[in-house]
Amino acid sequence: MERDIYDEDHEAFRDLVKDFVKRHVNNEAIEKWNADGEVDRATMLAAGEAGIIGLSVPEEFGGAGMLQDYRFRAVVNEEVIAAGAGSLAGAFGIQDDLAVPYLVHMGTQEQKEKWLPRMATGEVIGALAMTEPGAGSDLRGIKTTAKKVDGGYVVNGAKTFISSGATADLVVTFVKTGEGNRPDAFSLVLIENGMEGFDHGKKLHKMGFQGHDTAELSFSDVFVPEENLIGGKEGMGFIQLMMNLPLERLSIGVAGAAAAQAALDWTVAYTKDREAFGERIIDFQNSRFTIADMATTVDALWAYIDRALLAYKDGKLSAEEAAKVKFWATEREWEVLDAGVQLHGGYGYITEYPIARAFLDARVHRIYGGTNEIMREIVGRQIAGKR
Repeated sequence: MERDIYDEDHEAFRDLVKDFVKRHVNNEAIEKWNADGEVDRATMLAAGEAGIIGLSVPEEFGGAGMLQDYRFRAVVNEEVIAAGAGSLAGAFGIQDDLAVPYLVHMGTQEQKEKWLPRMATGEVIGALAMTEPGAGSDLRGIKTTAKKVDGGYVVNGAKTFISSGATADLVVTFVKTGEGNRPDAFSLVLIENGMEGFDHGKKLHKMGFQGHDTAELSFSDVFVPEENLIGGKEGMGFIQLMMNLPLERLSIGVAGAAAAQAALDWTVAYTKDREAFGERIIDFQNSRFTIADMATTVDALWAYIDRALLAYKDGKLSAEEAAKVKFWATEREWEVLDAGVQLHGGYGYITEYPIARAFLDARVHRIYGGTNEIMREIVGRQIAGKR
């Protein structure tokens, strides 16, 4: 089914992304990212120079100024994931969908001027630190504190599972600035690489996204100046997180759809080329039936995602609708990838093949950004009329 969501500007941008992928994404680069456990700075700087990161950064700060049109980011996901570089897509996503939006939408003028130009170029890598060893989806259970002192805050605590955590220069950090667990007890602060007492910790070894760093972070009496309080107002952290959740969950849904599409394309190509018992794999009825199911699922997935992309552009994608997108898209992604691995046979289990890497990457899509069980709870509570 043909998609009609993109106009000439999006397709022109797609050509730009394809050119970047052709020049910077190949098996050698992917193997290096996986071996190093991170995407190298040169690639991030090249992405900034090419104009394919920092898309939501306003033009006055050196970005593309695409504040609400996530279709451009969707194009990046589609092309990078199609090239088998899920880790690179993940690194771009943390920068553009998690770190940058807090400054664009909620930062003070001084914070925007200081950080956004360098985030748009890839010179400054951002991360978002919410999850802790004892608090995941239930963010009101965090223990990291920011105590008010003259001129700023002293931060103590630890975060875990932080994507881009090892390489980040700037970490948007969710902290407790008040007592109890009321929404106004939390704030967001910017913690900078090199601040005394801030330790990036060790990289965590994951089953997927091996080329995108994930780390533990620790804060021991880290002094954070008052001007690093996002928005310049204490007690707004929980509300600020809620404001960005639709984008975060939409971004995961888009990545899931892009991976499902890539899996379908890889599987069709493989089964047309591979033979068994004197016939192509695709000439067996079971293979054709499986691929027919995959193709139909992908079409339905894109139809849903495209509606969500337009809703977000128009400012109409609610947190509940975004939760639906996140859990439904990633469940369908998993089904399509699993079927694709099966049709690849033994080669689908070898990480030299992109479908094996994508399969491993996809598993976390149902966990991060809020587990799919929590997404269902959000949707279910809304339907039940519960807050």
